[in-house]
Amino acid sequence: MTAWQRRERAEHGAIDPAVPWPGSWQPLGARFRTDQDGSRGTNFALWAPDAEAVELCLFAEDGTETRHPLTERTFQTWHGYLPGVLPGTRYGYRVHGRWDPWTGARWNPAKLLLDPYARAVDGSYTAHDAVCAAVRGWPEQDVADTVRDNRDSAPYVPKAVVVHDDDDWYDDQRPKTPWAETVLYELHVRGFTMKHPGVPRELRGTYAGLAHPAAIGHLVDLGVTAVELLPVHQYADEDHLQQRGLTNYWGYNTLGFFAPHAGYAATGSRGQQVGEFKRMVRALHAAGIEVILDVVYNHTAESGVMGPSLSLRGIDNAGYYRLDRSRRGYADYTGCGNTLDTRQPHTVRLITDSLRYWVTEMGVDGFRFDLAAALARGSDGVEMHHPFLGAVSQDPLLSRVKLIAEPWDVGPGGYQVGGFPPLWAEWNDKYRDAVRDFWRGARLDVRELGYRLSGSSDLYQRGGRRPYASVNFVTAHDGFTLRDLVSYDRKHNEANGEENRDGTDDNRSWNCGVEGETTDPAVRELRLRQLRNLMSTLLLSTGVPMITAGDELGRTQGGNNNAYCQDNGTSWLDWSLLARPEWRELTELTGRLIRLRRRHPVLRQRAFFSGRAAAPGGQRDLVWFNARGKEMTEGDWYAPEGVLGMLLSGSAMSERDEHGCELTDDSFLLLLNGGSVDVTFALPGDPWPCRYETVVDTARPGAEDPGRGGSVTLAARSLVLLRAPAGGRGA
Repeated sequence: MTAWQRRERAEHGAIDPAVPWPGSWQPLGARFRTDQDGSRGTNFALWAPDAEAVELCLFAEDGTETRHPLTERTFQTWHGYLPGVLPGTRYGYRVHGRWDPWTGARWNPAKLLLDPYARAVDGSYTAHDAVCAAVRGWPEQDVADTVRDNRDSAPYVPKAVVVHDDDDWYDDQRPKTPWAETVLYELHVRGFTMKHPGVPRELRGTYAGLAHPAAIGHLVDLGVTAVELLPVHQYADEDHLQQRGLTNYWGYNTLGFFAPHAGYAATGSRGQQVGEFKRMVRALHAAGIEVILDVVYNHTAESGVMGPSLSLRGIDNAGYYRLDRSRRGYADYTGCGNTLDTRQPHTVRLITDSLRYWVTEMGVDGFRFDLAAALARGSDGVEMHHPFLGAVSQDPLLSRVKLIAEPWDVGPGGYQVGGFPPLWAEWNDKYRDAVRDFWRGARLDVRELGYRLSGSSDLYQRGGRRPYASVNFVTAHDGFTLRDLVSYDRKHNEANGEENRDGTDDNRSWNCGVEGETTDPAVRELRLRQLRNLMSTLLLSTGVPMITAGDELGRTQGGNNNAYCQDNGTSWLDWSLLARPEWRELTELTGRLIRLRRRHPVLRQRAFFSGRAAAPGGQRDLVWFNARGKEMTEGDWYAPEGVLGMLLSGSAMSERDEHGCELTDDSFLLLLNGGSVDVTFALPGDPWPCRYETVVDTARPGAEDPGRGGSVTLAARSLVLLRAPAGGRGA
């Protein structure tokens, strides 16, 4: 039918403009198109298998709502095409069905629902009782979730936005950094640039701000290869935060799995945020930096049964969420009120469709999965042969991007560090705890530290995984900053409004004798040394290091170890710190160590150490020494002195370059003294290297000298890195 014929039929009443044309059942979501005859419109498709009716709701600029019933249903998908609906149009759904909470049926057409496949979102969620599907103020609280609330929620919820498809990746070059060469930098899009003096004020806190040369310049100067962005999916602020005048700064409360969070866009929320995000990714790629997204698929912003009905709950509650045995409540393995049910094929489809969208259309290079164990939960606990993990590993696109698991959730058996299958890297909290304990002087089995420094083979060697399966970190967004780790023994979260009950008490921190900031020069110097120790250990360990944004600047949160609701100077990076010599020196040390790691493959090995010589009479690839310069004995491992030496032999690497040639490198001797007194460390004799130069000495930064007299003085709580050039005796 031509455009002229359509107009003729409409004018003679043959077409009801309120009733969508049949359209197509795929793809899901709203897809704008221009036909060959020049006519334009949008196809809408919503998977809702047990719904009795679905209304598509369009919103005019003045907020007027027009409802269009979808009459076509194919393969459990309701669909229709509306001519004349253009990009920028706001829309939502009202889904009709049974109200039977005892069986998990919670349909309520009074609640406007966000399209799960919405690629842009306009407006925000306002905490109001009308948004709940059940009556919040019902006098009998134990049955309140069974009484339906018939008030309209539309004034209080965000709307989906029709987006124009524009494939403009023709000039984008993905860095494709190998895992072994990766250095991650975890940052918050908003907090990274909110106080950056080189970023124009109107761009601060946005995708465009992160794409600005001043922001990217810092990343390039440091030498990081990938940014790991805290959640950028559209999220909602929880009711309890809104009531306290706070916001969910971190964003771990997802509402839309396809939409970039509109609050981080400088250009607008009617689809402009999509283009702005793409331009940010392109700018980072041009600088050689990959983009990893921290994604939250384990739960949604709809919370528990008395939470807001914003999307999935009103579309198919029992189909998307894991219900408890009563079928009335939720099985909560996330601590957030609900858990998505990845045992269901359509839930797996929703997640994998979202992942593919962010790779293909938004250009990202990988994902870090929040509470990933929850995604692998079957009927009998966490299962590493779970359909979700299988779907990702077999997907020809997703199996080629970087996949990082936070390998735990809050349910029984949820701690799965070392348990994920090949292709997956993991946040290694055992590394975090061991390094923190060693440098704070806690009693520590140095065997644990040895495993962590050398790639955690005890966790990852099984099943064919590599050292880069271990994402090593000392700090992350959740917990103390690096500076706070050496400045506070206790959390100070009073500003969160929860009477300091939130946040962990297991910080494994040491304040160096004074709680909080101090002018005592001895304490300040000790803290700076501890910072150098922690950063150096992280960047000299085998595995993939992850730096938390601002740690290299000496960023502090004032002892708040759970700043998830602090969208202010507590969380934002303070770039003025670079004007102070001590913090500028820490930044320079961080960059120097990253460059050292890049130049020397022995510091970022792709295979686990064997502890054996590659050839008869040759050196072993890894050797451990005590302070006497002798190889560690079994007794040394069980009776630690707080001192450890690790020799990485550059002549015994079991690796080849891309042309098949054997790799050789300088050798490095890493010496660590976690004790409170100075130690004389005897350098190993023949057949080990006999000539060293000092590369790093955290007790004497900028004044490193070669070790003389066959020994090195290790100051209390210090780290020394020695380099033996390739070709020297025993090297």
